[in-house]
Amino acid sequence: MTENTLSDLDRITKLEEIVAYQTKTIDELSEQLAEQWKVTEQTRLKLDRLTERFLSLEESSLEAPAITRPPHY
Repeated sequence: MTENTLSDLDRITKLEEIVAYQTKTIDELSEQLAEQWKVTEQTRLKLDRLTERFLSLEESSLEAPAITRPPHY
């Protein structure tokens, strides 16, 4: 092999290492994104349930009788 060919092989090897590292990083970030999406969806569902409970409690509190003065005033 000539000096130029060896240099090209070194460059190709280095590029392959970079691509492998970037591929690993992308896979890890994709997994983290998927996990965060699950957490976001769980949080959204909890918020929806809490909103429904709050609205239900609010409606039932509106049905309470009005506060009036006792008859002896």
